[in-house]
Amino acid sequence: MSPELRARFDGAMRDLAADPYGCGSAPIGGERDRRDATVAGVAVRYYVSRGVLTVTVARIVFY
Repeated sequence: MSPELRARFDGAMRDLAADPYGCGSAPIGGERDRRDATVAGVAVRYYVSRGVLTVTVARIVFY
């Protein structure tokens, strides 16, 4: 990732971490805590652990 994209991505991920069910994200396979979102033009698949307030990114795809 270029430094410019990384800076935008990091900022957008902070927003997503603050509202993991918002920010244009969508549930995957009917599971509320398994989600997809496009963050700063990067496709992100992640899991939300509400009990410990953690967002774990499982896959990032960028070109």
